[in-house]
Amino acid sequence: MSLVINTNTMANTVSRNLNTHYNALSDSTRKLSSGLRVERAADDAAGLAVRELMRADITALQQGVRNANDAISLIQTADGALQTIDEKLIRMKELAEQAATGTYDSVQRSIIDSEYQAMASEITRIAKATDFSNVHLLDGNLSSDTHDGSKMTSTGKLKIHFGAGNDSDEDYYYIKIDSATASSLGIGNSAAAGSAGFAISTQEAAGNAIKAINQAIVSKDNIRASLGSMQNRLEATVSNLTVQAENLQSAESRISDVDVASEMTKFVRNQVLANTAVSMLGQANTIPQMALSLI
Repeated sequence: MSLVINTNTMANTVSRNLNTHYNALSDSTRKLSSGLRVERAADDAAGLAVRELMRADITALQQGVRNANDAISLIQTADGALQTIDEKLIRMKELAEQAATGTYDSVQRSIIDSEYQAMASEITRIAKATDFSNVHLLDGNLSSDTHDGSKMTSTGKLKIHFGAGNDSDEDYYYIKIDSATASSLGIGNSAAAGSAGFAISTQEAAGNAIKAINQAIVSKDNIRASLGSMQNRLEATVSNLTVQAENLQSAESRISDVDVASEMTKFVRNQVLANTAVSMLGQANTIPQMALSLI
């Protein structure tokens, strides 16, 4: 290699190597400070695309867990109201049993029937007043087999969405709750006139009401049993979604997060090389001065 003054090839080479090591050092510093192996598309374009899809699914699954837990709370609200209705039905059967015996006259049965009708009215009030986030639960609002979510307010059975997609087999299912009003249960004067549970103002009517109340209790228990099985299913769904989100987070971490030990090794190596290059650049810049000794 010729000894020249205008072009210091050795210094240029060292400068290029210094820039390479400095850029690598800067890259390691950025990754270590952010904790991310893939912070920008240039780091790993394919990995970035996969990671963002995973992050979207993880966020959706976590919201799905909250959705399912909200549905469990909704079911518990409905079940609590049905438990209160159960107490009213038991009292109504007690009153019907009382009115069915021959030791009371018409005036006394009329008084008993007044309480009977008051219990029926209370059952209807509870059914209509029970709601969760303004969704009425026991008034027949959710009793339809057909769900329509095309409008601002959906109608029919309640759709619980918890999955990251929109597949009917994987991402959602429905909660159907039959009406628990007194008329739906066939008791009280809001039921069809002449029906068995309409009143207990006569001895014969009281005897018929006992059977009607038994049927009302069975209908109410069927609603509670359906809600109980759905709550168990939702609790299993929450458990599965939690595990699924956890596994996705683990997979996303392997793609996205930096391996600190490995990256720190690169950082130290690049730091040493950069320091070495700085020292050698200083030496290389003195090379042209050697030409002065020949002048």
